[in-house]
Parts: sequence; C-alpha cells; structure tokens
Amino acid sequence: MSTITVAELNIYPVKSLRGISLQQSRLSTQGLEHDRRWMVVRDNGRFVTQRDLAELALIDTQLDDKGVILARSGFGSMLLPFDKPAGTVISSKVWSDAVETTDEGDEVAVWLTAATESNKPLRIVRMAAGFERSHSDADRFGKENATVFADGSPYLLANQSSLTALNTELQHRGHQAVPMNRFRPNIVVQGLPAFAERATEVLTNESYAFSLRDACERCVVPTIDQHTAIRNPQHEPFKTLADINPMPGKRTPAFAENTLLLRGAGEVIRAGDVLQIKP
Repeated sequence: MSTITVAELNIYPVKSLRGISLQQSRLSTQGLEHDRRWMVVRDNGRFVTQRDLAELALIDTQLDDKGVILARSGFGSMLLPFDKPAGTVISSKVWSDAVETTDEGDEVAVWLTAATESNKPLRIVRMAAGFERSHSDADRFGKENATVFADGSPYLLANQSSLTALNTELQHRGHQAVPMNRFRPNIVVQGLPAFAERATEVLTNESYAFSLRDACERCVVPTIDQHTAIRNPQHEPFKTLADINPMPGKRTPAFAENTLLLRGAGEVIRAGDVLQIKP
C-alpha cells in the first residue's frame, strides 16, 4: 500500500457556513480547534443548515486573534469573539439532541439574516459554558463522542481517492466533477484505495490516533455548489454516489467517515503528516 498522508485540513467555525483551509490545527476530543463552535438557529432554537437555507454557503469565515469574522460581499462583516461574557442560556436542538446554548446577540442576528437574504430571522448561538452534549445515537457514534455542533462525530475524515472514483463515474455519466468542499470534511487523506476508509478502523502515528467509527450518510448538501449556493438540478452527485457507495442496507449515499480522536488531545495535526493503519 502507498504511504497514507494528511492532504487537507478544514474547519467550519459556524456550522454550515463556509470553511477555512488550514496547514495545521490543534486536536481535541471535540474536534479541530474552533471547528463547529457556533450554530445558526431559528427563533425557536431549531438549528438551520444548508439543507434548509443553501445561502449559508455564501458566508465566508476567517480567523483572527479576537474571533471569527463573518463576511459576504455587499454586506460587510461581523465578528464573533472567542471570549464573550456568558449570556442567557437558551434551549436549542441538533437533530434530536437537546443542547444548552447562549445567543450571540441581536446585531449579528440582524446581519446574518440580511446577508443570507433569509425570509425568516436567523440567530447564532454557541454552546453554554460547562454544557456537554450527550449524543442520542451513542451506539453508532461512540459513548465517548464529545462533539459540539457537528451532526455525528467531532471529526469527518474523507479519502481523496474516493472523490477521484466518484468524479470518474460522474464524468462517465455525463456530469461535472465535484470538489471536495461539497462534503465538508475536516481531514482529507490520500494513499488509501477508493472507499477503503469504510474498512479502516484506526489511523495513527506517534502523536495521535483516530477511530473511524461509521460511514457518513449524505443528505442534499453535496448537491449545493459551495461558491454559488445553487443546487444541482439533476441531484448530483447524490444519485451517482448512492449507486457506487451506498449506506449498508439503504439506497442513500455514503461519503467520508465519522471519526473520533483516540489519542493525542492537545497535539498538532499538520498537512503532510504520515499515517498508518493500525493492524
């Protein structure tokens, strides 16, 4: 087998907004540093993603010393500070998981609603201090799962060869190839055969180890162009992926693996790191 290396690292500070590509990041049991630490919600606390509002893909995110800058051309920018006095605790939900959050305030809420051209008010929340989310599907994602606002696990690990295989089939069927950002992974590896990540249990090196727990069942988000927020009218790559890499016993597509950190909290992961499959 060829050498397995870390090809990409990405974080998504606000769930469903644009991501940030990094050369290195600090590891924690909750995911890469600053990943999915905020979430967009409706007034009733229900989370909002690109499934509901594709225009979330148009909001850029950028890290600076003080926090995360949100921006969209024509709408200016807004800062989400890393450090902020604790606000009123409100109840929110991530799928069926009840979480306690604090609201980021009216100013950013008004800005985001306008910047996404949403016809319903949007707000941004962060996890309340001291609250730990209990995942409702612990048997699938692991009882040690410590994710913040990610759907499944704190890390999503994708395989570059799997994307190449998907794009080869898409083009064979007369469709356009898609970039990796359609799948919003945190870690992209290269060196594994196409879809071999589904049979891989642990990837490790001397500094850290990851447990690849479960295939990520894909929704409509990969059909959304992450630069234009336009959905593919032919529902691709959803249909093709469902044919070549379905979830076990289903007709829905799978791509990338929900992943936990087994060892290495506090260590730094870097693009170019070499990994091994634990025997």
